[in-house]
Amino acid sequence: MPINKLFSSIIRARMYGVNSMKGNPIVAQQQVFKKLVQALRKTKYGKEHHLHTFSDSISESVFRTQLPISTYDDIKPWIFRAREGEVDVLWPGEVSWFAKTSGTTTDRSKVLPVTNESLHSNHFKGGRDLLAMFCEEKSKAKLYTGKHLIIGGSSALHPSRSGSYTGDLSAIIINNLPFWVESRRTPSRDVAMLEDWEKKVELIAEGVIDQDVRILAGIPSWMLVVVRRVLEKSGKNSLIEVWPNLQLYMHGGVGFDPYKEEFMKLINSDQVSYMETYNASEGFFSIQDSLVRDDMLLLVNHGVYYEFLPYNHVDSEMSEALSLVDVELGKEYALVISTNAGLWRYLIGDVVKVTCVSPYRIKVVGRLSSYINVVGEELMVSQAELAVSKALQLFNLSLKEFTAAPTFSEKGVPVGHSWVIELSDNVNLSDLSAMNVASALDMELKSLNSDYSVKREADFILRMPEVVFVKKGSFESWLKMKNKLGGQHKIPRLSNSRSILEEVSRVIPNR
Repeated sequence: MPINKLFSSIIRARMYGVNSMKGNPIVAQQQVFKKLVQALRKTKYGKEHHLHTFSDSISESVFRTQLPISTYDDIKPWIFRAREGEVDVLWPGEVSWFAKTSGTTTDRSKVLPVTNESLHSNHFKGGRDLLAMFCEEKSKAKLYTGKHLIIGGSSALHPSRSGSYTGDLSAIIINNLPFWVESRRTPSRDVAMLEDWEKKVELIAEGVIDQDVRILAGIPSWMLVVVRRVLEKSGKNSLIEVWPNLQLYMHGGVGFDPYKEEFMKLINSDQVSYMETYNASEGFFSIQDSLVRDDMLLLVNHGVYYEFLPYNHVDSEMSEALSLVDVELGKEYALVISTNAGLWRYLIGDVVKVTCVSPYRIKVVGRLSSYINVVGEELMVSQAELAVSKALQLFNLSLKEFTAAPTFSEKGVPVGHSWVIELSDNVNLSDLSAMNVASALDMELKSLNSDYSVKREADFILRMPEVVFVKKGSFESWLKMKNKLGGQHKIPRLSNSRSILEEVSRVIPNR
């Protein structure tokens, strides 16, 4: 049997499990919950919360009563105990891998456990299911005989005294990939593990130009850097000229709306499909399971038990997390997870919107720490990304990066929003009308957010937003200064204070 047929048949066999999960999500979550609490009872964290005194049939209500919802600061001492080699801390046995997050909104990065169970029954399983869903929709897809260009972080793995390793999740995954995946992945492991991002981009571009690349995977903002360099080096006008068999771009990490038009221009072919994933250092949570939808299927049998805090009540001591069966269509929730990596009732910081309950699908609409709400406008990241994208399209412009924050009067009263925007286009900034773009942005925000629209009535509370354009490469310069240049680092989109925006403005000398 030809290798591509064998690959396709193996991948498509996963659809039985996917369809079972979609048809019985509550049962799947109950099974995951039972396995997780059985493991939790054997850990020091479980014993600290007296779960070892209960029988194997711990109920969800007992689980919630005994375990508080935790933030990173709450669970950090336990993680560092495990990192030092202590066994049975958060998960039975010893943990050898720890993922260092990118630290989007602050200088502080987090270190999160990655167990063998989470690698195989969460991250790798999620990857197989993504390919299965794609092959189900594209029955003639031929992915395996070509290469898969995966852009991960720019951090190598660093050993600790205990023998564990810490680094980007992508580095951990690369070191543990099944042989059938590793044989198709590009760039080489040596290049993929480089910490010098600028050198890494050059080596990737040089190495992949002559390869038969069929899948792209990575955060859109950084994938754009790589593919543009490939086009420069190849002298081609489109990626489909460089890679005529390109079929799929798997993206995640940031909203895709601001980048989709630019990718479509660069690829210049309708044979390429786009699939979104919600794959974080904490776990692989959801996949866009249909090419005609823009939401993602919640992965309910991948070693993660989900709870949902009503978004408007996150700060309330009386708020109760809901199980999957109790969520409501159209509502927004802060996601709480318990995982086979040893995170227990962990408030991940993401806000999701339930878009479908049969099966359960979600959209990531923002972060608990990334929004603007100084006068009750409740502007979320998803709204901001879509509004900027639509506004720029009116002027045939494409976004590269942006950040936004409130504008305050001399008396400290919030009076508007400031937006610092970098375009992907090679345009003369002096020819652009920031005022016209600001007006278009304002109209889009009004149409997407009724609270913002009310606050903008007659400039009574909020005045017209201010837009400032910066030269290409400006945000990369800022990230480089912060030592955050590379594959998994993301620009903070929204903030209730001006500290990030003003720091960006100080670093960028070419406003």
